[in-house]
Amino acid sequence: MARKPAPAAETQAAEPQSNTSRDELLQYYRDMLLIRRFEEKAGQLYGMGLIGGFCHLYIGQEAVVVGLEAAAKEGDKRITSYRDHGHMLACGMSARGVMAELTGREGGYSKGKGGSMHMFSREKHFYGGHGIVGAQVPLGAGLAFADKYLGNDNVTFTYFGDGAANQGQVYETYNMAVLWDLPVIFVIENNQYAMGTSMKRSTRSTTLYGRGEAFGIPGEQVDGMDVLAVKAAGEKAVAHCRAGKGPYILEVMTYRYRGHSMSDPAKYRTREEVQKMRDERDAIEHVRELLLQGSHASEDDLKAIDKEIKDIVNDSAEFAKESPEPALEELWTDIYAEDLPQGSAEEVA
Repeated sequence: MARKPAPAAETQAAEPQSNTSRDELLQYYRDMLLIRRFEEKAGQLYGMGLIGGFCHLYIGQEAVVVGLEAAAKEGDKRITSYRDHGHMLACGMSARGVMAELTGREGGYSKGKGGSMHMFSREKHFYGGHGIVGAQVPLGAGLAFADKYLGNDNVTFTYFGDGAANQGQVYETYNMAVLWDLPVIFVIENNQYAMGTSMKRSTRSTTLYGRGEAFGIPGEQVDGMDVLAVKAAGEKAVAHCRAGKGPYILEVMTYRYRGHSMSDPAKYRTREEVQKMRDERDAIEHVRELLLQGSHASEDDLKAIDKEIKDIVNDSAEFAKESPEPALEELWTDIYAEDLPQGSAEEVA
């Protein structure tokens, strides 16, 4: 079925497709497909009992994080909520390490002790994964404060959802961020249902980015099912922050195909609504169409990429299954910081 255009309120003013190269399109396709296939496999492992606790899948929202990572540079930071596997993969964390952590294995990013919501990578500047709704927002401002203090031009992408947008600490953070001109991009991943309550029932606001006006924070709404539109908006926000103009808000209109978590039957919306989004607005299919219509890739080329991605995901699942569970001694590690950037323990004391 042909892809329908986004509603006017969700569409970038500029058309970003004309200056996008074949290699860039292929990379976005590959990155989004990796997230989609990885999350599908995670759902399978959860159903088999190999992943315990909560598991929040990112299926449907892939264009948000892939588009914004395309606007980032080395040194930029990112922090998000519990729907975080896609963010990890998009910033370059290994599928093996993420899947092993999901299954609670030693080969995971947190040695099997953190699970889905608590993975970190200093190398990739990824600071979690946070299970408390909205709690990552002030932490993201803190990361941005550190960069401003150090005098570099890095920015921090602080992701949260439409449900978290009603949390009080978000607005306390807006106030501090604008007072201190912090280089932070507040990314509202508006999938329209929060934990299970539609936007129409939870708020009277017609826009969530517009709430920043009370603090003097600029922002915009962007079509989150179009990776190129997200990238264009991300570049604008990044340029604003790197120029020392303070924070920026991006409300990215997206849609998750699965429930809030694996245990959510999602009875608050119809199957027909979800299928309509899949058929008409899917972000991966959009890039697929651009590649085929522009003669940038053939059907065989895309099949080869799909096989390559499936091999990576299957390998990550096998690695996770074969990785041992953490030793009991691991209960006593990673409790106190051993690496003190301010100096030795004696100097700090």
